[in-house]
Amino acid sequence: MARTSNVSARVEPSVKLRAEAVLDRLGMPMSNAIELFLRQVAMQGGLPFEVKLPLAYEALTQDEFDAAMEKGLADVKAGRLIPAEEVGKRLHRGRDA
Repeated sequence: MARTSNVSARVEPSVKLRAEAVLDRLGMPMSNAIELFLRQVAMQGGLPFEVKLPLAYEALTQDEFDAAMEKGLADVKAGRLIPAEEVGKRLHRGRDA
C-alpha cells in the first residue's frame, strides 16, 4: 500500500452529516472524497470550483440591480419559473439531506 498522510479538519457537525449522507449514496468513503478534492486542487493549482460571495442587494450598483431585475423579468416572460412552494420544498430537502 502507498504511504499515506493524515489530514485533520474541523467542520460543522450538520455539514459533515449531510456530506456523509451524499457520499454514502455514492458509495464513497469521506477519506476518498477528501483525497479527490485535494488531487483536484493540486492538478488545477487552486480550488476546483468557483468561490464567490453571495449576491447582496446592498452591494449592487443601480445598473447591476437594474440588470438583475431585467433578467428576472425576462425569465418570467420566457416561462422559466419555479413556484414558491417548490422552492420551499427544495430548501427544506437541502436542510434535511
